[in-house]
Amino acid sequence: MSAREYPDRPWIGIGCIVLRGADVLLVRRGKPPRIGSWSLPGGAQHVGETAEAAARRELLEETGIEVGPLLLCEVVDAITRDEAGSVRFHYTIVDFCARWAAGEARAADDVDAVAWAAPEALPGYVLTPEALRVIARARELLASGG
Repeated sequence: MSAREYPDRPWIGIGCIVLRGADVLLVRRGKPPRIGSWSLPGGAQHVGETAEAAARRELLEETGIEVGPLLLCEVVDAITRDEAGSVRFHYTIVDFCARWAAGEARAADDVDAVAWAAPEALPGYVLTPEALRVIARARELLASGG
């Protein structure tokens, strides 16, 4: 059992929704949790690292992409309970959104594939309802300028 399983506090994760035109950057997880699933780039915040610095680091490590100004998009609590109702996993995910600025998307770190997905192609990636919701929210925020 890992320290993240049956935690005594939530674990902080940082996500980044990156738009290039209408397309959103997606990653396919190459390692647990959710190996083989498509999602948004992101990962764990390090001690002493700001949330924005973590978003930029994770994005660069996983995809080679750099972005412009970051906007706070959404905070999502991912809580999984076991059969007895005890909290097995609890992640608080701070999602930022931004527009692509530089870099060619490539898979690295714990990601085994990347894709720029057009809005009409999103159903083919079988994203979680939360991921679809934050992508929609990011589109709204970035269209309005924050």
